[in-house]
Amino acid sequence: MKNVVVIGSQWGDEGKGKIVDWLSSEADVVIRFQGGHNAGHTLVIDGTTYKLRLLPSGIVRQNKISIIGNGVVIDPWALMDEIEEIKLKGVTITAKNLIISESANLILPFHKELDEIREDSAGKTKIGTTRRGIGPAYEDKVGRRSIRVMDLASEKDLDHRLEEALKHHNAIRRGLKKEICEKNQLKRDLLKIAPKILEYSNPVWKKIDEFKSSGKKILFEGAQGILLDVDHGTYPYVTSSNTVASAAATGSGCGPNSINYVLGITKAYTTRVGHGPFPTELNDKIGEELGTKGKEFGTVTSRKRRCGWFDGVLVRQTIKISGINGIALTKLDVLDGLEEIKMCIAYEINGKKIGYLPSSTNEQLNVKPVYKSFKGWKSSTKGIKKFDDLPDNAKLYIKELEKFLETKVSSISTSPERNDTILIEDPFKS
Repeated sequence: MKNVVVIGSQWGDEGKGKIVDWLSSEADVVIRFQGGHNAGHTLVIDGTTYKLRLLPSGIVRQNKISIIGNGVVIDPWALMDEIEEIKLKGVTITAKNLIISESANLILPFHKELDEIREDSAGKTKIGTTRRGIGPAYEDKVGRRSIRVMDLASEKDLDHRLEEALKHHNAIRRGLKKEICEKNQLKRDLLKIAPKILEYSNPVWKKIDEFKSSGKKILFEGAQGILLDVDHGTYPYVTSSNTVASAAATGSGCGPNSINYVLGITKAYTTRVGHGPFPTELNDKIGEELGTKGKEFGTVTSRKRRCGWFDGVLVRQTIKISGINGIALTKLDVLDGLEEIKMCIAYEINGKKIGYLPSSTNEQLNVKPVYKSFKGWKSSTKGIKKFDDLPDNAKLYIKELEKFLETKVSSISTSPERNDTILIEDPFKS
């Protein structure tokens, strides 16, 4: 049995929801391994739309086990709201089909408040966070002052952990002339919600080992995209976790030998939410057209996405960094009707041509894209399910993209509908 990691090869929003839903129908276990409720997947199943933020995509399918791994940061109130919201749509969620790592770290109200304070005071240097406390929660994790799911089981332990966390946070709040956070009220709030969270708590690493031993197929579900990785992305305009495929092992509690196939979800053009470098961004009529046709608004935040031509340089780089075996090309139909389509195949900076994105933020902001142009196709690709049925110019674009990326295209999505997919290679069977 093969275990598959699904990650975004760009800045997120590549259409992972549809692909993960399609793969989760084959998988036995679906695991979220990083991020928080700042990223979302939209699934449409039998006409019902599910907007998931923390819950893995397997939760909406019967007889699947969903896991929130230790690499995820959890806002306990946001999670319970999401569980109740999904239950209202007829989905059964119990401790039998949802497992939360006892080692997962919690997002608390003071994390969200600190996130907001920083963004509001940053001016032109804003990162463009979702203001949900993700970054400050990961900071506490690394600073060894975090409250974890397991701490909710003991009032004494919780009191001690809150004392340690608030020493740090209240010092910052005083310096910023903000009201200090009162421990006792927060402790009461946490003890009230604790039984609801602990109901699902388990040592996830142990469960994964059992699932592997029994031959279950595991799908590791990433959030955001590789270009938002805290180490390998466009730093500092990144998220606070590792979004690369190898994080699936660390963020869930299994060895890298548990990963057999890495699928990179790749949009047929490029989008980005928030601030930061974007070499192929189009601030023109075509950029607006891509955003309108592609419905480029965030699942969680509804923020408008910046749009641009496909950046082959960036995707080739993320493929190598994350060990991607195949890409799932999404939103091909959004390019329908364009007279000309461009692909970035190099950058130019200070008169020199380079084939990668430099690490320096200043250089990232100043690289100029070098494009290869393709003739567009005048017929619709929407709903096509066979590669041979695509327009000739669409096939040429895909083949050239595949050649440049040095990686095979394993599937092509031709509409938001789950079944409108050209399957070339099944990651679970390849």
